[in-house]
Amino acid sequence: MSIMKFQIIRVAAILNLIFAGIFLMACGVSTAEQQTNKKVQKPLSDSQAVSKAPKIIAFGDSLTAGFGLAEKESYPYLLQQRLKIEGYNYEVVNAGVSGETSLGGLERIDWVLEMENVEILILELGANDLLRGLPVAKMKENLTAIIKKAKAKNVQILLCGMLAPPNMGAKYQREYVSVFPDLASEHKTAFLPFILEGIALDPKLNQGDGIHPNAAGAKVLTETVYNSLKLLLKK
Repeated sequence: MSIMKFQIIRVAAILNLIFAGIFLMACGVSTAEQQTNKKVQKPLSDSQAVSKAPKIIAFGDSLTAGFGLAEKESYPYLLQQRLKIEGYNYEVVNAGVSGETSLGGLERIDWVLEMENVEILILELGANDLLRGLPVAKMKENLTAIIKKAKAKNVQILLCGMLAPPNMGAKYQREYVSVFPDLASEHKTAFLPFILEGIALDPKLNQGDGIHPNAAGAKVLTETVYNSLKLLLKK
């Protein structure tokens, strides 16, 4: 058994004990995200588009966009500060859109990759496909297309995984969970098995919806991403 699949199984076994039902509540939140974050769905700022610094694109949904948080509390902002402290000269671009599905990501990835000096893509999508019960095969197809587009531009990828709760059904859960390590292995990308590792279901680290990290949780999320990302970084 590969190390990546072992990590997924280990985390899933823990979450299965406590995760049942939480995503049922999340379905309503997804709609609210789309209504309150319409302004996010616009091209990135001109300053981001013309910057000459090597770029790390944080590309994802509400977990990346920082739903319910101030801009300076979002993980991409915190990651930028972390990189500066560690002596890395990268610009982190927050390309998160709340409510985004893998299809939505595929529809906007081209213009994101058109920015100059994009070196790394942190790909965090799939949670909203799960919330809507969308076909796993289609999600995998969309994520595959995004990965191929990034690799065609010689952009390195950190693929972030997500888990499915048991109430989605054993077959769906099994197929969904396996998509992320399978894609990472097939396309030889860096891989973060579960982006909410150490955060999920901890009330001290989540907002009132029990799903989105609060400011303290975003700090944990930043460290989780950084620990997987640093293998791709260069000074």
